[in-house]
Amino acid sequence: MRIMIVGAGQVGQYLCKKFSSEGQEVVLIDKNENKLQRLERELNILTVQGSGASARILAEAGISKTDLFIAVTDSDEVNLVACFVSRHYNVKTRIARVRSEELLMHDSVLNEEVLGIDLIISPDWAMADEIIKLIQVSEAFDTAEFSDGQVLLLGYIVHDNHPFIGKSLYEIGQLSADTQYVMTAIIRKGETIIPRGEDVIQAGDKIYLMMLRRDMNRVERLFSFSSRLPGRIFIIGGGDIGYMVARQLEETPIEIKVVEIDKKRCEFLSENLSNCIVLNMDGLDAQALIEEGIDKADLVIAVTRSATTNILGSLLAKHHGAKRCIIKITRHDFVPMLDKLGIDVALSPRQVAADMIIRYVRRADIVSVATILDTDAEVIEVSVPESKRFDHIPLKDLKIPTGSLVGAVVREGRAFIPSGNSVIQPGDNLVIFFTREAARKVEDFFQA
Repeated sequence: MRIMIVGAGQVGQYLCKKFSSEGQEVVLIDKNENKLQRLERELNILTVQGSGASARILAEAGISKTDLFIAVTDSDEVNLVACFVSRHYNVKTRIARVRSEELLMHDSVLNEEVLGIDLIISPDWAMADEIIKLIQVSEAFDTAEFSDGQVLLLGYIVHDNHPFIGKSLYEIGQLSADTQYVMTAIIRKGETIIPRGEDVIQAGDKIYLMMLRRDMNRVERLFSFSSRLPGRIFIIGGGDIGYMVARQLEETPIEIKVVEIDKKRCEFLSENLSNCIVLNMDGLDAQALIEEGIDKADLVIAVTRSATTNILGSLLAKHHGAKRCIIKITRHDFVPMLDKLGIDVALSPRQVAADMIIRYVRRADIVSVATILDTDAEVIEVSVPESKRFDHIPLKDLKIPTGSLVGAVVREGRAFIPSGNSVIQPGDNLVIFFTREAARKVEDFFQA
């Protein structure tokens, strides 16, 4: 597949790295020559200097041979014009990143159909949605949904006092015969392990559990986790993400305080948020924050434009007694360090963008997709094609590629956690976890 990306910002760079590592043909367009030269040296991609909104530049870059066109500059206008220009060529799929709330509304006059764009994405909106999901599953540091929310994939950290430390998956299975779940992965010291029965849980492991939503409480009890809705939340940063999170939480019984340093923005927040307390102060002013009760917060969400403020503000809050924190970062390579500092969840816009875009790269019949934080692993929901090799075959005999694992099956709209004896048939949807090394094999395996 030939993919053309306009914009060499963090989202564009991440997509280039991910797609090129999978053997896709990638062309990157940007005005910054130095950045392009560096990326061309580091990655196996072609680069073209110039504006992605220029018909001449797009033609020189080979737009006529492009299958997937992605415009992810910081300018809505450039992204939309670039996609509009690409309509004159035989491009199969067009994706644009936008920031304007007007363009993202369902009833907008300038919707995807009118603009001729297959997908309009906003990392800020997607991050707000991700934060809301994490609030609802407070023990997890990562979450993804499949089959219209019936199937959950939740990531948990195994802390030093966890009762399963030193136990093998087989031993845990003996304790949980009546509880349906699949441990799809163990992330240990940056390495992704697809677990087997003899693998032993260690302190510091990040474990990913796939389960049915209706069984979440039972699975969490088994693993000594206990998610509950927080009673008090501080949101540091009243920009788009902070505002959207606060607005979605207003109907809950949660006490919400929004901290924003800009006075005019505070006025906007006060006018548009009816059940939140808006505080005009610096997110790093420890004394003022303590006076407002941040030391008693169940959750601190730091989503300012400054990664420094987000990191330091969260560490400050946790030092004074806040229980948990979620922060926005712009440098994904900071994640391993933040882990050691005690930051519970760090969300990156480029990770969110990847979740929304990667489905257009896969050749199989992908229903939904999620990437796993700080790893090269992914989870997809894929439809089983009409083929004899999938016709009423027990899962244990399916011989799916090494490095992949089936965590759930969806049949006629109903999901279940399979065993090795579960029979697969055409028309089923399978929720599959796999590592980057297995990605292409998984794609090929599910071709009709």
